[in-house]
Amino acid sequence: MRPAVWRIFSIFVASLLLHTAAARTGGPPNVVIMFCDDMGYADIGSFGAKGYKTPHLDRMAKEGVKFTNFHVASAVCSASRIALLTGCYNTRVGIRGALGPKTQYGINKQEMTIAELVKQKNYATAIYGKWHLGHLEPFLPTNHGFDEFYGIPYSNDMWPYHPGVRHLPMADRLKKWPHLPLFEGTQIINSKVTPEDQRKLTTAFAERAVGFIERNAEKPFFLYVPHAQPHVPLFVSDKFRDKTERGLFGDVISEIDWSMGQILDALKRTGNDRNTLVLFTSDNGPWLSYGDHAGSTGPLREGKGTSWEGGVRVPFIARWPGKIPAGKTVAEPAMTIDILPTIAGLIGGELPGHKIDGKNIWPLLTAQKGAISPQEAYWVYYGNNQLQAVISGRWKLLLPHTYRTMDGKPGGEDGTPNRYTNLKLKQPELYDLIADVSETTDLADKYPAVMKQLLAHANAAYADLGDGPLKKKGPGIRPAGQLPDGN
Repeated sequence: MRPAVWRIFSIFVASLLLHTAAARTGGPPNVVIMFCDDMGYADIGSFGAKGYKTPHLDRMAKEGVKFTNFHVASAVCSASRIALLTGCYNTRVGIRGALGPKTQYGINKQEMTIAELVKQKNYATAIYGKWHLGHLEPFLPTNHGFDEFYGIPYSNDMWPYHPGVRHLPMADRLKKWPHLPLFEGTQIINSKVTPEDQRKLTTAFAERAVGFIERNAEKPFFLYVPHAQPHVPLFVSDKFRDKTERGLFGDVISEIDWSMGQILDALKRTGNDRNTLVLFTSDNGPWLSYGDHAGSTGPLREGKGTSWEGGVRVPFIARWPGKIPAGKTVAEPAMTIDILPTIAGLIGGELPGHKIDGKNIWPLLTAQKGAISPQEAYWVYYGNNQLQAVISGRWKLLLPHTYRTMDGKPGGEDGTPNRYTNLKLKQPELYDLIADVSETTDLADKYPAVMKQLLAHANAAYADLGDGPLKKKGPGIRPAGQLPDGN
């Protein structure tokens, strides 16, 4: 090809590529959510992590907004995930705790997930990672709006290598924990996931995510990457092992950070960088009893499995170049239940006919001047539908309940946990989360008017979703999904 012709051809190709990339910025936005497992508030660089670096997540924070007062609805796996995906408190939709391999129920087909919401606009949808909303076929992701699923059905410690059974012969271990399966769609493609298999999962989820972006670059897509890490047992690929001062935990977070980098690079490479909302957060705080294999809550009190801030306040970053301003910090309270209605607002989607609890937080995501939380109060649940806390503005009400704590003891080492102590909160307590984020000083006696207001919010929760002193079932609770008769 002659030089002049080559120049014309090159200009044509460049123009075509620019036109294609520009065309992808129109229409409804893509959405990517990365949801880590047991990552603490202070486990990434922009939130105070030490002993390792998270350059890609820190870049997200610099190019977008980070929320310093973002919460999950419940500090445990399944309950937290159902709240994210349905915009509802877990109690409302009948999912409690962490569903296991013997659980016979899961997400109800009547609930609308984010994947089903975006299907209204013909999105491609995929999940690569940990599901944990029911392992039996009717409850699996591809029956709830997802086109693709590659991952594990529940937590990666629900297997015969659990520290509680490692001392037993394998036959006895399997009575407690069956082998961990790996799914592709509704099919088990590996019925006995091994430790070596687990070392490859974070990278595998990232590679699947990149492939999905590349295959769907010309249409809107929703990508959900709920990593199985840093939930114990910790596993990392060889390329990241022994690379940080923090040991195995730091190595694991470094690989998660790398996975976000791979996704961001794929978005840019396919021309989707400026038409994609990317969200990053965690399902709850760190599992403190595991010591050196657990993360950090920074200044926050307690961790996973509690309704103190260390259990329910998590890192949250949102990035969308050109739509979300760069380098902003939002201190207003928000919660995972708000993500579904926010996405609905962005794509013009129709919310479900039944009640949901989340509200659109787009003004907060875009750090609009003077924007405040659209919620008067957030309810925090744990255990058997127990309301344990109410958050309203700067205030947090802790209601009487029993909670677990290390009580000054160190956590365990090398993947073996130390024992918790159970303590009982006998009276309601009030904390100012702005002046006292560590929840050290009970202000219940000092601010009776605030106590009255927050107790009124608690009574509204009791009237809707039950619990409370009389332990009544609330009229607003919908059932979890059940197996068809005969199964």
